Amino acid sequence: MPVALNASPSPLSAAGTPLSYLVGQDGEGHWVAVETGGRAGGIFRSRQDAIRYACVETGCRPDDVKLAAGPIPFRLG
Repeated sequence: MPVALNASPSPLSAAGTPLSYLVGQDGEGHWVAVETGGRAGGIFRSRQDAIRYACVETGCRPDDVKLAAGPIPFRLG
């Protein structure tokens, strides 16, 4: 599914740095998207849903959403 890129600046974290997300599977095989600062994220039904969430959260900026090579530690709380 093509994603339209947004020309607006990347959303910023509370620290003023651009948000970025890592998308992959946790140790149990669930698809997750985690903000690299650890302040946001979620568990998703599919890889596509996780990528879509991360894209929306980052303003669909190139290089703000990366795919993990291995399992992503994810915990609620």
